[in-house]
Amino acid sequence: MIIRRTLLKTAAAATATSIIGAPAIAQGTKKISFLTWNIIDQKELIEGWINRFKSSRPGVEVEWLDKKGPEFSPFYQTQLTAGTAPDVINTQGALGLEYAAQGALMDLTPLFAKEAAVKSRYDPNYLGNWVFEGKNYMVPFYITKTLLFYNKPMFAKAGLSGPPKNFDEIVAFAEKMTSGDASSGFMTLNFDWLYWPLLKMNGVELVTPDLKKTAFNTPKAIEVFDRLAKATANNAINKISWTGRWVEPNGAFGAGNIGMLHAHSPAYFFFKGQGSWVTPESLGVAHMPGNWATPNSHGLGISKSTKQPELAWEFLKFITDQGQASELGQRRKLVTGNVAVDKATLAQLQKDDPVVHTILSTQLEHTDEMTGNWRFGNDSRIKEAFWPEVQNVLLGRKDAKTALADADRRVSRELGRA
Repeated sequence: MIIRRTLLKTAAAATATSIIGAPAIAQGTKKISFLTWNIIDQKELIEGWINRFKSSRPGVEVEWLDKKGPEFSPFYQTQLTAGTAPDVINTQGALGLEYAAQGALMDLTPLFAKEAAVKSRYDPNYLGNWVFEGKNYMVPFYITKTLLFYNKPMFAKAGLSGPPKNFDEIVAFAEKMTSGDASSGFMTLNFDWLYWPLLKMNGVELVTPDLKKTAFNTPKAIEVFDRLAKATANNAINKISWTGRWVEPNGAFGAGNIGMLHAHSPAYFFFKGQGSWVTPESLGVAHMPGNWATPNSHGLGISKSTKQPELAWEFLKFITDQGQASELGQRRKLVTGNVAVDKATLAQLQKDDPVVHTILSTQLEHTDEMTGNWRFGNDSRIKEAFWPEVQNVLLGRKDAKTALADADRRVSRELGRA
């Protein structure tokens, strides 16, 4: 079991209230707060939801707080320590699992047992991303996973007719589309394990199935990293893959001189705005070989310290039900993890925006082939142990055998703290 941070456990436990049998609060005194991750651009939408929620519940107040990505975790941690954590939170990726491991989030499993219809509204594979030690702590708010975008004119110029079918073809196609420093054949996003499909399609695992031991320090992994490093050295794989995060790789693909981009669905809206070449005729969309993808979804959870557990649960259900989820999906052109809503959203997009329809369809296909979504309670520390050594290999600073051995020692230490 993950060693829980005492400070957070104490803060959460100090005011924890069981949702089952919670005492009724006098009318006119009920208030909850809602913390979101960098969606202030949806102010009109969120405030509309809050007003609708309040209109059918006289005396209820909902305070909305939004924090940019770098600000979110420090803010939430501070509020946890003070015993004033927002009641309902929206957070990204594996951060919810870390909060669950710290004892900061309410276990939703008993609520799902009572309200099976609520659980059934969500895609089970995306819902499973927030299961920690057999308990479910969050539900999908909006969902993404990686896919392969490709530049059809660059493919045609290189004599290529379709997306790569395996790792060998990724490398070979990338080399064919590379011309010195003028163009590169392949690029990937690297944060939050988004690059891991490149390893998974080669049979490389990060850890054993029980999450207790490393599994990546193998001859096959050394071979794969050697090939990636060689392709990076000759610019077939653009170095920004291993040095940039969001703006740099998506901007480079939008500039029109990168053949393939491995990224999650929101990347499209960024690079489309950067490049006039991005049209339905020129942009290809496909799954990565093996249909492997890494999710980078946003979930909703309830702070364990909430003084209004019943109201917080009602609010969480409200903003993921058909009405609100449909608004979110249609306005932002995304999928929410609400199965019925997403089906309707895709049907409408097929008429209104075929490219986005194709992109979002990949997000709902092969959801049982997701990787890079290990249920760690200390995911950030494991990433910090592993990623620097990966960079050392891919940027030519260390040979793969040495770097993976060093990474093995560092990651093993973190796993040993679990």
